[in-house]
Amino acid sequence: MLREQTLFGPVDLVEKSILRLREFEAQALDLHTDGYWLAFSGGKDSMVILDLAKRAGVKHTAHFNLTTVDPPELLQFIRQHYPAVKWERPRISMFALILKKMMPPTRLVRYCCAELKERGGAGRIVVTGIRWAESLKRSKRQIIEQCRSGNGKSLLNPIIEWTDKDVWQYIRENHLPYCCLYDEGFKRIGCVGCPMAGKDRAREFKRWPQYKRMYLRAFDQIAVTGSAANRKLHWRTGKDVFKWWTSDHHIKEQSDQGVLFE
Repeated sequence: MLREQTLFGPVDLVEKSILRLREFEAQALDLHTDGYWLAFSGGKDSMVILDLAKRAGVKHTAHFNLTTVDPPELLQFIRQHYPAVKWERPRISMFALILKKMMPPTRLVRYCCAELKERGGAGRIVVTGIRWAESLKRSKRQIIEQCRSGNGKSLLNPIIEWTDKDVWQYIRENHLPYCCLYDEGFKRIGCVGCPMAGKDRAREFKRWPQYKRMYLRAFDQIAVTGSAANRKLHWRTGKDVFKWWTSDHHIKEQSDQGVLFE
């Protein structure tokens, strides 16, 4: 059993999360007859929140946002083990989006998230697997939040205080199937090439070279535009863009991103 030690004694984490889901269900139903919009990525955290929603008995629909740069093994896993999850297909692919923005997505300019990962759920209460332990930025998140996009979306984060250990303990105790990529040592199984993956991107591109080729093809088209960014960063080929994108240099250079990527 998962327990959290507090000043008032041990607390059952699972029951605590289930109570949160039940607490806000009425509000979710007032907004939409389907209740919660549950954000499902196929990763370990989203598996847990979906299982908790089922155990809580709350009304919900689970949605997977296809990004066009998802690991093939992840897509197969969702098809096989979560056939009821609704697939939300994007209006534009990652590579077409790169050409539209005329720059790669970076840690500082993550335009891809809004378009590919965070769409859907407007006017609804969206259940997410966001947790404090994931990053310093996420450690400041709240249990219930208003989305900043202005689309009337609220976020409910029922497992926000869970640790990685808690998540894996829940998965194993409840015999939940999980994507095989975790057993290969991948810590995250999101978009292939995501700048937030840091040095793991080299491993991702080795594992899925087809995505590297597709990024290079898009970057080739960026490199011939003669933009201010190209002149300043000396991009002449897609390989130049790719080398800059997968290095640590772009973080420093983007401090003047208003000039580079205006």
